[in-house]
Amino acid sequence: MDGAVVRAVARECGGFLDGLVGADWSAVVPEVGWTVAATVAHVSDCLLYYSADLSAGPEGLRVAEVRVQPSAPPADLVRAVRTTASVLAAVVEGRPPDALGWHPWGLSDAAGFAGMGCDEMLVHTHDAGRGLGAVFAPDPALPAAVLRRLFPDVPPGDDPMAALLWANGRVPLGGRPRREEWRWRCAPLDAAGSGS
Repeated sequence: MDGAVVRAVARECGGFLDGLVGADWSAVVPEVGWTVAATVAHVSDCLLYYSADLSAGPEGLRVAEVRVQPSAPPADLVRAVRTTASVLAAVVEGRPPDALGWHPWGLSDAAGFAGMGCDEMLVHTHDAGRGLGAVFAPDPALPAAVLRRLFPDVPPGDDPMAALLWANGRVPLGGRPRREEWRWRCAPLDAAGSGS
């Protein structure tokens, strides 16, 4: 995972969300409990935190409060996703390959933060679409890349987006019930000899 993938995911998600800016973003996303606006704002919050956490290094940076306002117009929230994804992509590209940043689930390398950012964008864009009755179907190569980095034990199968949603506890998949608990693999993949 690298900055180019972060930008590609932001283009897919932003393009989809652009088509929904005229809808009612106060609608609540089923099973998530947030409004569409709050869900999309959350994505930008995460992207900014990941940028700061990777930049700050292995010790958590607990002095900043970052919050995108969900009360902003939908078009501005989509613009915020694109902008904060661009920031994360630049930070990912600017860090040395062995640099680690703090995350509550463990230290991660730049590829891991890129994957986490992409996961937030893909999964929550899916959520926002559900809240507005629209189906998000990104390029399958993008969720497949996220699975390889964050969920290396989950095969992408014929529908990588469905597999990613299952890995994140959103849907059942192929006879497997919906996951009640899940975690990203934050540690660098080569730390356990599994390659990158």
